[in-house]
This record gives sequence, C-alpha cells and structure tokens, in this order.
Amino acid sequence: MTRNGRRTAAGRSILTVLTTLGLLAGAALTGAAPASAVPAGGSGRRIAPGVTYREFDITAAAGRTHAHLLTVDLGNPRVRMDLLYPGAVAARATVSRLADAAGAVAGVNGDFFHITETQHPGVPATGAAVGPAVAGGRVLKAAVPAGQRFGPALPPGTTAREVLGVGTDRRARLDRLTLTGSLTTARGRRRLGGLNQYALPQNSVGAFTHRWGSASRVRAVCGTDTDRAAACSKDTYEVKVRGGRVIGTAGAPGSGRIPSGTTVLVGRERGARELRELSVGDRVTVTHGLVAAAAEVPYAFAIGGYPVLRDGSPPPGLDDTVPAVRTAAGFKAGGRKVLLLALNGADDSRTGLTIAEEAATMRGLGASDAFNLDGGGSSEMVTRVAGASGVTVRNHPSGGAERPVPNGIGVFSR
Repeated sequence: MTRNGRRTAAGRSILTVLTTLGLLAGAALTGAAPASAVPAGGSGRRIAPGVTYREFDITAAAGRTHAHLLTVDLGNPRVRMDLLYPGAVAARATVSRLADAAGAVAGVNGDFFHITETQHPGVPATGAAVGPAVAGGRVLKAAVPAGQRFGPALPPGTTAREVLGVGTDRRARLDRLTLTGSLTTARGRRRLGGLNQYALPQNSVGAFTHRWGSASRVRAVCGTDTDRAAACSKDTYEVKVRGGRVIGTAGAPGSGRIPSGTTVLVGRERGARELRELSVGDRVTVTHGLVAAAAEVPYAFAIGGYPVLRDGSPPPGLDDTVPAVRTAAGFKAGGRKVLLLALNGADDSRTGLTIAEEAATMRGLGASDAFNLDGGGSSEMVTRVAGASGVTVRNHPSGGAERPVPNGIGVFSR
C-alpha cells in the first residue's frame, strides 16, 4: 500500500508468537521471560552490511500486535548509529525525511517531546525533545525538569536525564547525562540551569545556542519544577553574549535564529534579577556540557527516554495495565548488538503492549538492557531497500500518517 507517497511493508505476518493471557506482563514482573515470548524462527533479511530486519506478531494481554525489529551489529566496522534530527533542537520532521536527509539505511523515532501547549494560551509549542541529546559527538541539549516532561509518568527511580547512547568505543549503554556549566561575570560565578531546553528550572539562567533554532524561547520560563501547567513567570530577562561580551538585553525571552557564536541567556526569578545586573559591553563567560553518570568514554550519540530493562531485569513499578503502540531500543552482547523495535499502529494490530510487556518482549529477544522511546502516533520504523532512492515506512503510524518528531535513532552502513 502507499502512505504519504511512500511504500509501507506492514501487514505481512512472518511469525506469530502466542502467549497466554497476561503472560508477558507477568514475566516482566516476576523476572522470568517465557520461552514463548521469544520470536524465534529466522534471523530476518539483510538490508545492509551489519543490519537485518524482520517482523512478527505478538499476542499479549490486550490481543495481537504486529512488531518490526531491526538488529544492528556495532561490531561490524561498516556500521554506526547516530541521532537523527532536523538541524535544530526546536524543530520537527518525519522519520523518513530525517533518515533520507542523513543517508541512513534505517531508523526509528526517538524521545518524547513538547508536542502541544494548552496550559499557556499564546505560548507556542516548541517541538523540542524532553531529554538530553548528543549528535555526532556534539552536545545539543540537556533535560528539562522532571515536572515539565511530556509523556507518561517515569517509572520509580528514573529521571528525565536517562539516555540510551553509543560511546566512542562503539558500545551501546544506558546512562544518565547531567548538565554541567557555568556563567561567570565580574560579580561572580553561578551554575548554569539549562541548555537549549523548552523549560528551565525556577530561579535559574539557561543558555540557548544556534543549535536551538528559531523557535520562541518564551516557553522556557513557564511552569514550575513540579507543575508543567503553572503560570509563566513574570520575572524574566534575556541577555545576548558574543565574543565573551554582552551585546544586547531584553525584558523577556525572544525568538528568531541565533547566530553561530552567539549565546542567549534566559533568566527567570532570581536568575533574571542577576542578569539585570549586566550591561552591554560587560564580560561574560559561559560554559556548558553533559556529564555521564556511568560511561568512561564520550558519547558519539545519545537520546532521551527511560529504561525498562537493566542487566536482564525490569525495574520495579513498570506499568502492566495500559497497552499502547510503542517504540523501544535495547542491546545485547555487551552493547555490541542493538535491537530497535516498533509496533504497528494499524487498526487490526494496534492493541499494543504495556510497558511491562515491552520489557519482557525485549528480554525475550535477547536484550540485556532496554529503553522506552516515544510511542503512539510517533512510533515509526523506516528501512532503505537496496538500490532505492529513499526509505520505506515499515509500520503503520497509528495517526494514519507519519508524525513529525524532533529526533530519532539512525542506522548507517557503508
């Protein structure tokens, strides 16, 4: 069939995995993955060196759902993974467009994002992702405060700083990336509170660079650390810095493209009051980066979401009641093999999986660790057929068409 001018390959069932009612959810909670949850029977078809694709059915508690799976061999020197994004943090594009623009052979959608803004009339949605992001070894953004997240509630013990990434050692891992940075003036030094984020912590100063894009920065001062719907702050200020000196000030966050080499500082409450002490010509030094909690090597790429499987076991508190169309990423073989899973959103196979079932499915596929990405209408997988000029959408997006998203995971093969 055709969708948005692109061929889709969903609907063909290669394999049916039968489970008893609630078996997957029970396995995720008890820690014993049933053999019947493992989609055995074929290694899939090769779409590029080190990259294979297959599809199969899963019958879970809510009924049958159709799954699409990519297996990526990072042990193959011809293969790599990276972040797909439209060139700016606060921008969106479909996964197929992102993959084609980057020359990827396959990809899936990525992090949850600021998709809508109903609590603050007149404030536009930015489209920016929730969590940290690293592309091509470059830091793009940090995580918003946990209370400002869009998406389902985080499982106990997790934060908005969770990432799945691939290090420069070509191994995938789960980690947390925390913003580190400072703002230094003649009056002293203070910790930086945000980097290219659609929401800043209360009383903080956040930095916006050219990687943010041209979207309005007003949303950054709305809500609180615990309540996304809280009113926008009325105590705000903005300072533009270039070449280590203040070149402009404003009483409220602005919008428009930020030139490369320029940093826009946005302050709220106490942060705004400190920025008001600066004048044009004053010296300002801004530093920013992301610090990993676990990795000892830099990340080549990283994307936000939250873990559903660690060292073979699901964390406590995973939801086992609400099924949905989902996208997940996981790895095995010490991070050398990555599994990317996307469910179908077509009416006849969109019952989906609960988070607990998703964890059990990934473990059944052999993953030691797994990570939940954005789902619902965002869930999408694309692959490039040999000799084709563009990628093929493999699953049926549940909204009836591809949804523009801020980022995704791209698979590349030379």
